[in-house]
Amino acid sequence: MPPPRRTGLRGSHPGAFEAAHALRDGTLRPTGGHDDGELYDLVVVGGGLSGLAAAHFFHRYAGSGKSVLILENHDDFGGHAKRNEFVVDGRLLALNGGTLEIESPARYNEWAKRILDEIGVDISAYLRENRREAGLHERLGMDRAFFFDRESWASDALVPRHVPPGTSWYGFGPDFVANAPLGEKARADLARLLASRQPDYLAGASVAEKKKRLATMAYDRYLLDCAKVDPSVAWIFSKAGAGVFCVGADAMPALFAWAMGYPGFSGLGLGELPEGLLSDLPGGQHGRQAESGESVHFPDGNATLARLLVASLVPGATRARTQDEMGTATFDYARLDLAGNPTRIRLSTLALNVAHDGPPDQAETVSILCAPAGNPHPDTITRIRARQVVLACWNMVIPYLVPTMPAHQKDALAYGVKGPIVYANVAIRNWRAFHELRVAEVDCPTLYFEQVQLAEAASLGGLKAPSDPAMPNVVRMIKTFGAPGLPTKRDQHRAGRAMLLATSFDTFEREIRGQLQHILGPGGFDADRDIAAITVNRWPHGYAYTYNSLYDPPEWVFTASESRPCVTGRQPFGRIAIANADSAASPHTDAAFEAAHRAVAELLDRQVFPFVPPSPGPATF
Repeated sequence: MPPPRRTGLRGSHPGAFEAAHALRDGTLRPTGGHDDGELYDLVVVGGGLSGLAAAHFFHRYAGSGKSVLILENHDDFGGHAKRNEFVVDGRLLALNGGTLEIESPARYNEWAKRILDEIGVDISAYLRENRREAGLHERLGMDRAFFFDRESWASDALVPRHVPPGTSWYGFGPDFVANAPLGEKARADLARLLASRQPDYLAGASVAEKKKRLATMAYDRYLLDCAKVDPSVAWIFSKAGAGVFCVGADAMPALFAWAMGYPGFSGLGLGELPEGLLSDLPGGQHGRQAESGESVHFPDGNATLARLLVASLVPGATRARTQDEMGTATFDYARLDLAGNPTRIRLSTLALNVAHDGPPDQAETVSILCAPAGNPHPDTITRIRARQVVLACWNMVIPYLVPTMPAHQKDALAYGVKGPIVYANVAIRNWRAFHELRVAEVDCPTLYFEQVQLAEAASLGGLKAPSDPAMPNVVRMIKTFGAPGLPTKRDQHRAGRAMLLATSFDTFEREIRGQLQHILGPGGFDADRDIAAITVNRWPHGYAYTYNSLYDPPEWVFTASESRPCVTGRQPFGRIAIANADSAASPHTDAAFEAAHRAVAELLDRQVFPFVPPSPGPATF
C-alpha cells in the first residue's frame, strides 16, 4: 500500500525515529560504516519541503547533471507536508496530514515565488477552478460554531458563531452571546469584551507602556486581571493561538492576541499594524504582523508542492507533471532511489553522523553514516560520501549528527523546541450530520480535540470535492499539547511531546469516536456506522519554534536581530549548510523555501571562493 493510504499512526510514525532516539540517548554510537562507494555532488538530509527545494535549487544552479541524494527517515517524502488518502465507497478522498496551505502567497519571498513558478504552481488558475467550491458550505447554510460541553459548562450546546463580515476571524456575532450557556455575569462580560467600543483596561498608561505590558502578559491574565471577565469567558479563549503556536492563551502574549484580532483591545487606542512590518523575515509572523490576506489550500495541503517537486526531481517516479494532475497522481516509490537518477530519494533512512573527511577548511568531501530509521541497534551502518551536504532536518537533531560543530552553534541549534501537534483525519461515509446541524467547523477548547473541521471544499484536477452531504468526506481534528503552569513555552513543548509519544492509537481512536458522537450525534451521526477510517498524524516535533516575548528577549521577537539563536545556528560549517524552517524560526513553507535557497547559495559560494575561511572545527574522519 502506498504511504499516503496507510492509516493508523502516521506523521512521525513507528519506524521513523527509533534510531534517532537511540542516537540521542547515547545507546547508538555510529562508527566506521560499510563504504559502498557512493559519492554524490550533494547529499540532503531531510526530504521535506526545504530538502526537496534544496535539491531543486542545486540542480538549477550547479547543473541538472549533478548527482543528489536525499535521505529521509519517514516512509514518505514531504516532511510535514504529508498527504492522507482514503477510498470510501469507491470515492478517492485526500486531505493534508500536516502543512496546511500556502499562507498569504502575496507575501512570499523571491525564492519561494520562484520555486512555485518553476514547479508549475498556478494559484490564479486554481482559485478560478475552485470559485464555486469555495462557497459550498456557506451556500448550504453551514457556519463555524462553538461547542459547550456539559462537563465544563452549564449544558451541551452547539452555538453558531455568526462572525459579522469584515470582523476578525476570531470573533463572535451578537447571536452567539445570546445563545451561549453562560451565567448572567459571564454573558454580560462576553458582550462587553466583544463590543466595538470598550473601556480602556490599561487606562493611564501611554501607548508604548501599554504595548510593553501586553508583550509580557499572557492573554489569559489580561482577560482575567485587566478586562476582569468571568473565568468561564476566559475558558472560551483558553486555546487562543494554539493552532499557530501549539500553546494556549496562558503562553501567548496579550500583544500577540491584539495583533491577531482577538477581542478585548478596542478601547486601548493601540493603533493599527502597518503593512510591511517585519516583511524582511520569511514566513508569517503571527502576533507581530497584520494578519495575512487570502491563503491557498490544495485538497492535500502543501503535499501538492512536495509532489510537484518530486515529479520534477525524479520524473520516472510518476507520469504526472502538472498541478491538476497532482490531484490523482500515483507515485512508484520503487523508482525514487534508482541508480542513474540525477536525484535519488532514499526513504526510511536516518543519517547518524555527518563529518568532514579532514579539517573543515581543507576537506574535499563529507562522510555521512546512515542506517534504517526504525532500528535502534542497526546491524549495518552505511557510509556515503558527498562533496557538499545540506542539513534540511530539524535543528535540534543537528548537534547529534555533527558533534564536531562549535559548541556555541550547537547550543543555538538546540534552543528552539518544536511544538507538538496532532492532525487526525477521519474518513466518514457521509456528512449529513454536519449539514443537519448547519456547521462546517467547530471550536471545542475544553474537549480532547480543540477543533473539528469538515474538509475544505476544494478540487484539484480529477480529485473532486464532495458536493453533496450524502457523499463521503474527511473530517480534520486538531489537538495541541500545551502544559499550562510550566516555566516556559519550550518546557510546555517538551512536556507535550512526551505526552503525545505516550498516547496510543487506541486512545486517539476512542477519543475521536467519542467526541464526534458527542458533537454530531444530535444531527444523526453514528460513529460505528459512519466512520470509515482514521489516520492520526502525530507530530511530536511539529511547528518550528517561534520567539515569544513572555520568555524570549524582545529583540528576538520583534526585530530581525542577528543575535537570534536561529541565525547563529544556521551558519555554514565547512562543506555543510543548514536549510529548514527552524533556521528561520517560522513554521511556514516560504521560510522553508528561502532557507533552502540560502543553504545552496552558501555551499556554492564556498565552492567558487574557497579562500574564504569556513567555520572552524575538528573533523571526525
